[in-house]
Amino acid sequence: MKRMKFNTKTIHGGQEPDAAYGSVMPPIYQTSTFAQSSPGVHKGFEYARSGNPTRHALEKALASLENGTFGLAFGSGLAAIDAVLKLLKPGDEVISTRDLYGGTYRLFTKIFEDFGIVFHLVDMNEASNIEAFITPKTRLIWVETPTNPTLNIIDLALIATIAKQHKILFAVDNTFATPYLQQPLDLGADLVMHSATKYLGGHSDLVMGALVVKDEALAKRLYFIQNASGAICGPQDAFLALRGLKTLHVRMQRHCENAKAVAEYLNQHLKIDKVYWPGLESHANHEIAKGQMKDFGGMVSFTIKGNNYEAAIKMLEQLKIFTLAESLGGVESLAGHPASMTHASIPKAERERAGIVDAMIRLSVGIEDETDLIADLEQALHSIAV
Repeated sequence: MKRMKFNTKTIHGGQEPDAAYGSVMPPIYQTSTFAQSSPGVHKGFEYARSGNPTRHALEKALASLENGTFGLAFGSGLAAIDAVLKLLKPGDEVISTRDLYGGTYRLFTKIFEDFGIVFHLVDMNEASNIEAFITPKTRLIWVETPTNPTLNIIDLALIATIAKQHKILFAVDNTFATPYLQQPLDLGADLVMHSATKYLGGHSDLVMGALVVKDEALAKRLYFIQNASGAICGPQDAFLALRGLKTLHVRMQRHCENAKAVAEYLNQHLKIDKVYWPGLESHANHEIAKGQMKDFGGMVSFTIKGNNYEAAIKMLEQLKIFTLAESLGGVESLAGHPASMTHASIPKAERERAGIVDAMIRLSVGIEDETDLIADLEQALHSIAV
């Protein structure tokens, strides 16, 4: 059979009926251990930290969607990043994007810096900028694209070329794009990470992380870390994520359609200073986004005119359909204030250097009717003075 298209893989990729009774959906194997007929003789599973059939089914599905070979599921996105950083040793250096998710920044600077890992946060809008930071100790290039929350686009193929020239591991946080829009392994990345809490789960009812790789040796190192460190997801969350994956393609299509309508509305509003969405032709790397993404995603950020912090907070308080909450990627629309919520762990000077100003609002545009979403933004904007 020829290679399945993505929309088919979300439902069938890496999946097969359960061997026990042929159930179409993998059962929830809610067990901590598995019976053995003799020491070391079992049916593929011995202890649930090392492996669980429900989690294994999810890991195969994740690998399929990213055109990878090996998938790993963790208890959170940060647990997945933590596993990647445990590939490193004291003195190793990492090059990463400056406009980085606050939790990743905190993990880098507040935990792994204390173990002797050196992090260089670099503006990657021009991907070749990273070359000035590469040293003989550089072991990892860590990229988000689109970035959180400024929606910058980074040229993955160019970064991959540079990484291979210098024999550096290249990892991509693909949370915002999802494999529906972008497949970094096909563009030359070695490793893909997801906060599966977001679009992959899609319903704001689980917390989970994922890694996908092609290289078997790298996979073995990561499986060892996953088992030895123990930051796994439970079978119930694995089941929910498998269910979420089956509608990823239809959800992402609507997320993108609605985000386009919202971004275009905000872009012409007199109270808005700047709109951050890769689909706008005014976006600095719009052409790169067109080349490496299928569409432009469901995340939209914008700033209130005059960098008016008070107006931004008031607008957030007036929203009715958009829920003021952490996280993103669910079917419901969410709004957040990065400076005080998702990126509060980054010092103010560092935030502003990355373009995360106090008047920035980040929207996770859901799959509701676009006219209702725009009407909600309109009434909230009407309530503020700038």
